[in-house]
Amino acid sequence: MPEGLTAVITAFPYLLQGSLVTVAVVLGAMVSGLVLGVLLAVGQVYGRRPVRLLARVYVWFFRGVPLLVLLFLFYFGLFSVLDINLSAFTVAIIVLGLISAAYQSQIFRGAILSLPEGQFKAARALGMSDLKAISFIVLPQALRFSIPGWSNEYSIVLKDSAVVFALGVAEIMARTHFVATRTYQYLPLYLAAGFLYLVLTFVGVKALRMVEEKVRIPGYSRPGIG
Repeated sequence: MPEGLTAVITAFPYLLQGSLVTVAVVLGAMVSGLVLGVLLAVGQVYGRRPVRLLARVYVWFFRGVPLLVLLFLFYFGLFSVLDINLSAFTVAIIVLGLISAAYQSQIFRGAILSLPEGQFKAARALGMSDLKAISFIVLPQALRFSIPGWSNEYSIVLKDSAVVFALGVAEIMARTHFVATRTYQYLPLYLAAGFLYLVLTFVGVKALRMVEEKVRIPGYSRPGIG
């Protein structure tokens, strides 16, 4: 049996354990990014001028600074200065979540702006407060329309998660690199890692498409889309 194939077979259970870590990082980042992204989107659309400005600065910063720089900035810089002791795993989720929130906010913002403005005015006319109108009228529709964009964001966060091995997080890439440097079977092992990422991408996107179909209202589509 070729040495490369032997190395892959031997290391595959170890790499699969790394897949669980990768999934945990991605899910943690996506959920935290969802919560913060919705708040940022609502602030950009309905907030007062200072709130809108603050949200834009946030989006500009986290979309403009490279992921690796932010990981080092938070792990070795900010948290160290503040004497906050967090694991590399936790920091990875926080940083990826902050970055994802910047991108998700634009997805949600576009979905909110695509809704007919009359719905918000009608909710006000019925006596609903702005908060209730946003929570019960605007956001349920906007979240439905955001699922396709959220699928793309999942793929991006999954690929970005490979960078967190720089902090020592034992995910797929870190484990693959560890084994490869000891067996010198770089090509087959990195191919195996790529295969795992492809499988995780396919499964995640497929699951989100199933969710999209499940929450889709028959005969009701996003404005501007047939």
